[in-house]
Amino acid sequence: MSAPFRLADPARARALAEAIRLLAPPEPVKIVHVCGTHEVAIAHNGLRRLLPETVTILEGPGCPVCVTPASDIDAAVAIAKSGAVVCSFGDMMRVPGGRISLEQARSEGCDIRTVLSAKDAVKEARETKKEVVFFAVGFETTAPMTAAIVLDDPPDNLSVLASHKLIPPAMAALLELPDHGIAGYLAPGHVSTIIGTGPYRRWLDRYDIPVVIGGFEPLDILYALALILRQIADSAPKVENAYPRAVDAPGNPAALKLIEEVFEVRDAAWRGIGTIPSSGLELRAAFAGIDARRRFNLPEAGPDPEIPGCRCPDVLTARAVPSDCPLFAKRCTPLTPVGPCMVGAEGACSIWFRYGERINP
Repeated sequence: MSAPFRLADPARARALAEAIRLLAPPEPVKIVHVCGTHEVAIAHNGLRRLLPETVTILEGPGCPVCVTPASDIDAAVAIAKSGAVVCSFGDMMRVPGGRISLEQARSEGCDIRTVLSAKDAVKEARETKKEVVFFAVGFETTAPMTAAIVLDDPPDNLSVLASHKLIPPAMAALLELPDHGIAGYLAPGHVSTIIGTGPYRRWLDRYDIPVVIGGFEPLDILYALALILRQIADSAPKVENAYPRAVDAPGNPAALKLIEEVFEVRDAAWRGIGTIPSSGLELRAAFAGIDARRRFNLPEAGPDPEIPGCRCPDVLTARAVPSDCPLFAKRCTPLTPVGPCMVGAEGACSIWFRYGERINP
């Protein structure tokens, strides 16, 4: 009988590290994940110290607040300046917009409130006569919660500024960049609990690249990396589920039904990357009455401004690590963020600053 699986198991961690060492090719390989929670686990637990010199793992566009375009933040600020209440998650408050952040707008007298969930925004709307706007950000994990409030007889004074993004199209977009160097993907476990395995196949099969869905414990990540390297060694790329205790192939049908009923897929702007086809969600025409873009007659968004010296675009596309940026840990810190990657718990620069991470520890 095999030993029972435990999340904290030094012997199994050593065995997985040895498997990774044996499977690692002699030439350098770059593995990319698209999840801030993965990066926290990697940095916090020192997992890069267990990897051979030829194996590098980097974070791509896995931070939802980091990839929210400045134009959407500017839209939320404009709504707040019109006298409405704007509600959003705490990580959004300090992300720089084209001119100011939500936090700076609040310091100027705007009514901007931090909420923990979409449901909290509904509560705020029920307790005031003012217009209330929920600035909805996040990937497939948070979109069902936004959809749920839209369908649940929301108060007339509530509207939604939707800025939801879809992960598999972004993963495919990175593979279209010149000299991307990506040899395999560690796919996010929580997104996969919603979407299952199918979207990865639809978007990534044509690239013949290993895609392994992984959980967030150190053993989960080491196991997923070993599977990626085995696929590379066998020249047998596929979508593989290394997180079966949480992820099923169909995903979560109820959550997917909510998304389908409320949203339609559209091209979307990703901060630091540009417009990615079929990578965003907008409210369907049937819900025009709760769409803040229509209710407040927001203008068409323009391009995001460039931030001199900031390498967030390269970090978000896994073509640089935070310490490559000349502003990192100097002018750009969590207390004085210059770029979006230094804001929030899932931004790569913020994580590297907090844990003193380096690519070759």
